[in-house]
Amino acid sequence: MLPIPELPTTIFSRTEEGVVAGVQWLKLGVEVVGALIISLGILAAGGLLVRALLARRTADFTAIRLTLARYLALALEFQLGADILSTAIAPSWEQIGKLGAIAVIRTALNFFLSKEMQQERRESGNEQQSVDRARKSSES
Repeated sequence: MLPIPELPTTIFSRTEEGVVAGVQWLKLGVEVVGALIISLGILAAGGLLVRALLARRTADFTAIRLTLARYLALALEFQLGADILSTAIAPSWEQIGKLGAIAVIRTALNFFLSKEMQQERRESGNEQQSVDRARKSSES
């Protein structure tokens, strides 16, 4: 019996491999951008903390937390984008399920982080209004 010769790779499979490789590189790039944003957030919040400590004044932890939270929220959006790219090339339902779970967790984290930032802004706005009212009444 003669061996069956292997069929040459078709143009379609080469194109598919190229698209998969391109999406994987794009996903990696988006993940790197997300990681860089987190790094920038840590540096920005750390800088605010160090500046407050060097000035020997009580650090405004709310402002520092909000600074870091803004960067984290943006980074989570990039990470979620990378997860969405992964689902475009996921080879199995198991992997799609895992990516879906990760996406749900990241979306929930982003939602609660955004809620906390809104609450902190409202509270700091209310505190500022109280300070302004107290200042005006003392000036009268």
